Amino acid sequence: MTSFKAALPVIYLPETDSTSNYLTALSTKEKLEEFTVIKADYQTAGKGQRGNSWESAKGQNLLFSIILYPNFLEIRKQFLLSQAIALAIKEELDTFSDGFSIKWPNDIYWKEQKICGILIENDLLGSSIQKSIAGIGININQQQFHSQAPNPVSLWQITGKEHDSTAILNGIIHRIMDNYALLKEGEAQEVSECYHQSLFRKEGTHAYSDHSGEFMASIVCVKPQGTLILRDLDGKEREYAFKEVQYSLTPSDKK
Repeated sequence: MTSFKAALPVIYLPETDSTSNYLTALSTKEKLEEFTVIKADYQTAGKGQRGNSWESAKGQNLLFSIILYPNFLEIRKQFLLSQAIALAIKEELDTFSDGFSIKWPNDIYWKEQKICGILIENDLLGSSIQKSIAGIGININQQQFHSQAPNPVSLWQITGKEHDSTAILNGIIHRIMDNYALLKEGEAQEVSECYHQSLFRKEGTHAYSDHSGEFMASIVCVKPQGTLILRDLDGKEREYAFKEVQYSLTPSDKK
């Protein structure tokens, strides 16, 4: 285990089962500095939403987890963390190309393809959040994907060139710090407004599916607690928690 010689507390691992698992175990043994990052070249059991795994070729992408202690946030406002982190990643990727957006609740998309997944796990105590660990996977330099995921894309595929993942990591962490400071200072509205402006398919009518089947709808908003409000073609507003509705996506040809 070695550390980058940088202002940010980053621990580098050639390989681990999951950066989030490693960070969780380490944080139970000792009090870590806030914004400590575990970065790995390869994960043998990277975690995604709904129990999915995250495909990543060794040494080609950005796989990391970061620890926060947002005890100033009430549990009912925990979705603000998701907004702050997703927005930081989207805005860093914006410096390389156009077309990035945040697919509710916190995936990062380029056009109709997924470039980043985020999984946030919170430790709660009383009415506040004591510890948060955000696990993040971003496709940077991978040129081909072989899993059954329908629509992956990498920054290399978008721009046609390799990128320095350490520089991208530093940019993301500093943006997370800036957004986190806004939350801490009571300026959450600024973060939320930018998040809403960055939403995937925020304009127009698109296909979705829930337990009743597929339907067409437009996004109205995302509520502070994180539920998605859609308006269907009959003008009815539908409210969904995470996992209760899915975007209907067209699988892309893998490059």
